[in-house]
Amino acid sequence: MPEETTMIAIVALLFSTAVSGYNVKEPTFSILSPQGLRMAYPGDSGVSLVAFHYSINTFLSGVTAGQYNVDVTSPTTDGEWVHENTAISLKSGDTVYYWVLVIHNGLGYQNTELKWTVPSEVKTTKAPPSLLTTLKPAPPVTDDFIATVPAVKTTSSPGGGGSDPGNGGGNGGGSGGTVSCDAYPCQSSCDMTIPPCNGLIFEDTFDDLDFTKWEHEITAGGGGNWEFQLYHNNRSNSYVRDGVLYIKPTLTADHYGDSFLTSGRLDLWGSSPADMCTGNKDWGCERSGSASNILNPIESARLRTVNTFSFKHGRVEVEAKMPTGDWIWPAIWLLPKYNAYGGWPASGEIDIVEVRGNEQLYDSSGNSVGIDQMGSTMHWGPYWPLNGYERTHTTRYASTGTFGSEFHKYGLTWTEDSMTFYLDDQEILHVDPGKNGFWEYGNFHKDAPNADNPWQGATKLAPFDQEFYIIMNVAVGGTNYFSDDFTNLPYSKPWSNQSPTAALDFWNARNQWYPTWNGEDAALQVNYVRVWAN
Repeated sequence: MPEETTMIAIVALLFSTAVSGYNVKEPTFSILSPQGLRMAYPGDSGVSLVAFHYSINTFLSGVTAGQYNVDVTSPTTDGEWVHENTAISLKSGDTVYYWVLVIHNGLGYQNTELKWTVPSEVKTTKAPPSLLTTLKPAPPVTDDFIATVPAVKTTSSPGGGGSDPGNGGGNGGGSGGTVSCDAYPCQSSCDMTIPPCNGLIFEDTFDDLDFTKWEHEITAGGGGNWEFQLYHNNRSNSYVRDGVLYIKPTLTADHYGDSFLTSGRLDLWGSSPADMCTGNKDWGCERSGSASNILNPIESARLRTVNTFSFKHGRVEVEAKMPTGDWIWPAIWLLPKYNAYGGWPASGEIDIVEVRGNEQLYDSSGNSVGIDQMGSTMHWGPYWPLNGYERTHTTRYASTGTFGSEFHKYGLTWTEDSMTFYLDDQEILHVDPGKNGFWEYGNFHKDAPNADNPWQGATKLAPFDQEFYIIMNVAVGGTNYFSDDFTNLPYSKPWSNQSPTAALDFWNARNQWYPTWNGEDAALQVNYVRVWAN
């Protein structure tokens, strides 16, 4: 997008009372054909729920949330409590680390720190057709669920796994652990299969809206593109439910009334660090509306990690569903923490995914450029308007449906030498500027002979050799991303990018575009964000 409480502590508290009367058994495992995992818990009398919490090749300490967390609320006709996951592919030697929670006669019992390893020869079971679907990992145990469990009996199973030798844990605890297990890279004595020692340096699975990780930008500046939204911290526009983050655009008039757009005064300066305006460019902190120059007609959210997390080199993975709705513009992207090489685009920008929300939007050649198309882009150049992004840009179409109809995985692998972008684990763009770096890769030495090379003497990947932070936002409209050459159906684009009243023209056409914003379908929905160090 171009620019000018810990749950484990709650579980431990609520599960602290030991109650005898039921021993949690180990489930039986089998491999599904053509791929997948089946876990089956025996059909004991009195059982009303079985919860499987598990990760593949990553040790789970105690009641730590797993990669997959699934509640089975009813048994099969054979009486077993069965969970089948056809989204994973296991091979001989892979280990499933897991723990099991069972509700028996109204009380909760758990068996923790278990593991099962795929044998060298394994019998496969054909998965029922109804289960041959992609499983979205369930969120960890929620407050509502924990509140229904009055007590838990913890049992240990002979040969059931236990804590791996040398596991110091994320806090450096455990026998022989050291504080160096707190951060990557860890000492060799640490357990290299668990975060952060396995390289996982950032993760959010959105059990809540974690303000220790994310900061809301507060500005009406329009992101350098005179976009039509204002960004603020409001639960109408950014919230978490059932392990998913929603960033949803709404009408400013719903908040302040229609007359506010033409006669109101927007003051976003704030009075404390938590609510201060974050961007004053283009009158972003304070502006007044008039009949021709209305205030931002849309409210939305833009979340960033600039003050909490940044990184250089690594692997980023985000699972998200894009918003559907005319003129909605979501983005998941990276900006430099420090402008080491100067202002945009000299210090770079990395757009992991951008999408236009329109369902019937076409370019001048008749190609669809709406919700069924995504793009990945790198921006770089000595100064505006010199920008070599066209050499580092790609688009792809959804293989089925649209990017707004289901979740997709968007990824980036960033090394010292190159950057590779992925869609659903398939490479879509690989960028290696060569030994002479982006200056020659962009032909700036020929096209701008009088310009200075801001990356002179730096590494070959400069400006992408500095720390970057994460941004997720939903913009609307603007005078850049939606070309005037685009054809929209069943009505034309209601504003011109050259018009001094673009926002007003857009607002006056709300009877055309607003009906395409169908509730939470118009929201960017993010299942998780993960970053691993190289």
